Amino acid sequence: MLINCVAYQEGKRLADVPVENIVDFLHLPECFVWVALKDAVPEELKQMQSVFQLHELAVEDALHGHQRPKIEEYGDSLFAVVHTVELADGELLWGELHIFVEEDYVLSVRNRSERSLLGVRARCEREPHLLRHGSAFVFYALMDAVVDRYFPVLEQLETELETVEEQIFTKGSERANIERLYQLKRKVTQLKHAVAPLMEAVTKLYGGRVPRICQNTEEYFRDVSDHLYRINTSIDNIRDTIATAIQVNLSMVTIEESEVNKRLAAWAAIFAVATAFFGIWGMNFEFMPELKWKYGYPVSIAVVAAVCSYLYRRFRKSGWL
Repeated sequence: MLINCVAYQEGKRLADVPVENIVDFLHLPECFVWVALKDAVPEELKQMQSVFQLHELAVEDALHGHQRPKIEEYGDSLFAVVHTVELADGELLWGELHIFVEEDYVLSVRNRSERSLLGVRARCEREPHLLRHGSAFVFYALMDAVVDRYFPVLEQLETELETVEEQIFTKGSERANIERLYQLKRKVTQLKHAVAPLMEAVTKLYGGRVPRICQNTEEYFRDVSDHLYRINTSIDNIRDTIATAIQVNLSMVTIEESEVNKRLAAWAAIFAVATAFFGIWGMNFEFMPELKWKYGYPVSIAVVAAVCSYLYRRFRKSGWL
């Protein structure tokens, strides 16, 4: 679906352009066309490929989706894949943003994402002195907008982790804690998969041999790289904390099991004494001490009760009961 198609010249909005008239604006001086698509169908991408002469491998990646974050060069053009993330009822919803960039055009294709990027266009139009940098600045603005949306997700993950940490030492919550920690670990891993490859790819856009289209905007992409570095560092810290929390939680489970085993062992010892006494006196021998004594039964019960009580007090004192 076509969201909008706008031509810009010298940093100012020139006109809304019908797709069939895009070619008329591509070779105007200091002019570029910015086209935004959402969940594009193959016919739309084929049309854009014809208009902008997009490389067939880049178009194929955009058609199939589910790509690893990356930035690739095709002659004078760039093709970028950036993962988008949205929070919905505590769950992370993942999508992709494919960006085709050359000096006279920017084509952005948003897939599986409900949150629009109209704010990026508004931001660029409010800053014509920056938009004069051309399509490279739009490329930066799109990437910066997506990367900035990682920060609220990161904060949500940190909040979830703090909540679980507060419950770790609560008795009876061990199983629930493990489940929540592994769910959190899965989310953090997903975010890591979106950030780490992109951080590596962005380094191509500043320092060293920079693509020609980005040579006047290196400092902006360095800023994006700095944000990604901060996010990646926070992700690593969260993963380390999760690993520690899992170990602590498992230790709590082990301690709880040890306490249960000690209680069972203590009761087993108490009942073993009673069983031994009654087993001996229950033998069918004719000649046994106190067998004919009329107080033999209550005395035997009293002896068993006294020994069991003594053991019970000792186990209670030692903390086993």
